[in-house]
Amino acid sequence: MIYYLNIGSNIGNRRDNLYRAVVALAADAGECSVSSIVESEPWGFESENRFMNLGMSLVSDVEPHEMLDRIHDIERGLGSATHRDEHGGYIDRLVDIDIVAIDDLVIDTPTLQVPHPHLPERDFFLRPMMQLAPDWRHPVTGLTAAEMLENL
Repeated sequence: MIYYLNIGSNIGNRRDNLYRAVVALAADAGECSVSSIVESEPWGFESENRFMNLGMSLVSDVEPHEMLDRIHDIERGLGSATHRDEHGGYIDRLVDIDIVAIDDLVIDTPTLQVPHPHLPERDFFLRPMMQLAPDWRHPVTGLTAAEMLENL
């Protein structure tokens, strides 16, 4: 399976945080690619700290829910215990890794939604996806990342 991930950081040494996440994710993966970095304002919460995000594609036979568990382990290992406050709102974080898409799979469980439900709304998801998989189409809408970006 080809996983499309998005890695973000808005505190600490953001570039180093991204690099460490990429290295950790690539350790157990087959072929990997990384997009250029996109800087953006925080999405869904107020903060003075801008985000750096990048996209990563990786080939893996790991099942989606197991991959999600591995991602959470990597986030914790890099020092990012949580990315939500006690009320469920977003907060600043060292590293946040999201599964954006997995091939043309559609998954809708309480713990994992693929494609990511906010993919069409997030410039910092779409720009890296355009670089990593310009021909990939959202399995529900049929739109490419470029077409979704045009709709923003």
